[in-house]
Amino acid sequence: MDEVMADALSEHVRRYNAAFAARLTLEDLRGRHLEECIPAERREAAAAMLDPTFFEDLAVLPDCQDVIRELAAFHDVFIASAAMDVPCSFDAKYRWLRRHFPFIPSSRIVFCGDKSIVDADYLIDDLPRHFARFKGRALLFSAPHNAGEIRYSRVRSWAEVRDFFRGLGALPAAVTTLPSSPPAPRRASACSSAGSR
Repeated sequence: MDEVMADALSEHVRRYNAAFAARLTLEDLRGRHLEECIPAERREAAAAMLDPTFFEDLAVLPDCQDVIRELAAFHDVFIASAAMDVPCSFDAKYRWLRRHFPFIPSSRIVFCGDKSIVDADYLIDDLPRHFARFKGRALLFSAPHNAGEIRYSRVRSWAEVRDFFRGLGALPAAVTTLPSSPPAPRRASACSSAGSR
């Protein structure tokens, strides 16, 4: 979910800069995780910023809602989040998903540590570790920390995700009106992450 659907990194950087009078930028993180850019003596305090309020008001990435809505009209879309990496985030992430993606049934929101448990044809994620045991096709969603990753097909935006699925014929060339009920599902993708089957 973070860095695929929600702009968590900008909030991390904003809070870190405010707390430590720092000037860290997203460009500083190119090819590195935030933790690698924080001096060791500040890491514990920086980690403490990941309280439940952190996840409440994250911005939705551009085009994310529209593209997931389009995919969900034609496919079974599941949202998988490794929320246990930050245990205090479960409730806030669930509320965030219900507020911004009410068209995804709660039964298709999966909190898990290993996203390979989601039986989907596609997994869109920013962390390559989630692809290790996944049996479907991996789509790496660009984020500063994965800039050097070359093992997986890459999408840089939700507009590119839309184009990818249109190129497969999994979405119509232009969606002007979505069907009131989806047709018989075709297997397609799981999002982090978004995924569908």
